[in-house]
Amino acid sequence: MPSEFELIRQYFTRPTNHTSLGVGDDAALIQPASGHELAISADMLVAGTHFLADTDPYQLGWKSLAVNISDMAAMGAEPRWATLALAIPEANEHWVAAFANGFFACAERFQVDLIGGDTTRGPLCISVQIMGQVPIGKAIRRDGAKAGDDVWVSGQLGNAALALNHLLGEYSLADHELKQALPALLKPQPRVELGLALRGTAHSAIDISDGLLADLGHILEQSNVGAEINLAQVPCSGIVQQHLDQVSVQNMLLAGGDDYELCFTAPVNEHDQIQKMARGLGLQLSRIGSITGQAGLIVRHRGNIMNIGKTGFDHFNR
Repeated sequence: MPSEFELIRQYFTRPTNHTSLGVGDDAALIQPASGHELAISADMLVAGTHFLADTDPYQLGWKSLAVNISDMAAMGAEPRWATLALAIPEANEHWVAAFANGFFACAERFQVDLIGGDTTRGPLCISVQIMGQVPIGKAIRRDGAKAGDDVWVSGQLGNAALALNHLLGEYSLADHELKQALPALLKPQPRVELGLALRGTAHSAIDISDGLLADLGHILEQSNVGAEINLAQVPCSGIVQQHLDQVSVQNMLLAGGDDYELCFTAPVNEHDQIQKMARGLGLQLSRIGSITGQAGLIVRHRGNIMNIGKTGFDHFNR
């Protein structure tokens, strides 16, 4: 059985592109570009809480980095460096090799250097810290939304929650529907190019990890504003649309989470520019409502105000 250090050397030591000193010393050495500041975030994925224990390790490797890169996208930051702390029950080389391949496939796609971390024996747990760079004063924050802003969402929401509920036995999809929904859950696509394009256009942004309503709620709280959105304008796939007359699916769309799309606010006069941006990126961008000056979040459906219960995932209120 390989040692901890053999695992690190064989599977997690790769050449770097943006790093003075990476894996192999007591600490890494990095230097953001002149005129930039560091953006730093961390996420932990725990088996049984954030993913099913039998999740394919390649897909898990991709997702563990992708969900962190999504935080950089929301800030308008270029992802550059990551550390990985990995607890595994045993030194299963087949599992570790597949996990590392998925992790580095994502790292190469988004030009991220793995610069250090730790590996230990224990219940399966993955902790990633991500660092990026953004020009000083240009980060897109949660506290910039203004009354009158349009509220936008990238991509389509709901597929990940629909797939997860199927896997948990809480909802039933046909085989062809599950096949279409699963990629959103297992291989999210961080919207880095969109985040960079939104610098100077968006007043605020957040990535949708816990659910649209919960995450939009963070923007509203930080910005001291409210919002009104329309369920019919929330972008979703044909699979979700087919089931949208069911309250449970409406809840998955609005509060299911695991979407890793961006929700952002922007002035009304930026509408045409944002649509042009969508065409240039080949990415669906949908206006779903507007920011109001009165606190609270209202969701309308067919002219009526919806009664919203749970707004998203909460580790301590499930």
